[in-house]
Amino acid sequence: DGLAAFRTFLKSEFSEENVEFWLACEDFKKTKSSTKIASKAQKIYSDFIQADAPKEINIDFHTKNDISQNISEPTLSCFDNAQRLIYSLMAKDSFPRFLRSEVYKELVKKHQDRNQKRWLPFL
Repeated sequence: DGLAAFRTFLKSEFSEENVEFWLACEDFKKTKSSTKIASKAQKIYSDFIQADAPKEINIDFHTKNDISQNISEPTLSCFDNAQRLIYSLMAKDSFPRFLRSEVYKELVKKHQDRNQKRWLPFL
């Protein structure tokens, strides 16, 4: 529920690509097959990294350039620096705003209500 609420919040701020990229990287790091590594890396690159990508993330030139140079022979760690940057951006910027948002307040209220009903059935 928390991830869904955070994604909803990011969509409202037009920055859902950050969490989508982070999740894609987490999935990518679990890939076992070398052919799937190459195809998944290319998909992440075309969706999030390359210039004018449909969900282009905001990373610095050097990080983007390193990925571009190594995408032809990707490793499971090829997106690690970009993923760290995006995580840091979300942690310092988006997430604190999310914690102050109505979306978050509704999530907390929903879980408080649910827990009261579960643990205090006599109320």
